[in-house]
Amino acid sequence: MSLKLAEKEQVVAALKAKLVNMQAAAVAEYRGLTVAQMTDLRSGARRQGVYVQVVKNTLLKRALSGTGFSVMEEFLVGPVVFATSEDPVALAKLMSDFAKRNDKFVITGGALGNKAMDAPAIQQLSKMPSREELIARLMGTMQAPVSTFVRTLNEVPGRFVRTLAAIRDQAAV
Repeated sequence: MSLKLAEKEQVVAALKAKLVNMQAAAVAEYRGLTVAQMTDLRSGARRQGVYVQVVKNTLLKRALSGTGFSVMEEFLVGPVVFATSEDPVALAKLMSDFAKRNDKFVITGGALGNKAMDAPAIQQLSKMPSREELIARLMGTMQAPVSTFVRTLNEVPGRFVRTLAAIRDQAAV
């Protein structure tokens, strides 16, 4: 069923609004996937904070024009599913993992900021640690000197108490 002009304008406006805060976007061919598989993709995307939508290429091109994501227009060929996220690694991991499980899901390309990325670049991006992992590593690195200092300070009274206990035990014998 064809969309009316007002509905098309609403779709384009909604996509443009979604793209405002996003850092990465990707498209993939989904020809041959079942409804259950697409539902699985959408539910996984929702859990990871990735926005996924099947949209006509002409409407998507209009939504991408004037944004940094317009560099990915070359990848809009055939029926594609469009995905975008604030976290580029989450987007890449979702797309790559889903492509590994479903051979009919083929990543065609995407954009990170205003730079186009092909499918191998998205695969490479998916191998990076996620934002949460990087924050955890940073916090561990920042805590290491402090915790070492605290352990060192704690060792002085601890050694004193052990020495007193050894003297007490020796006097008791």
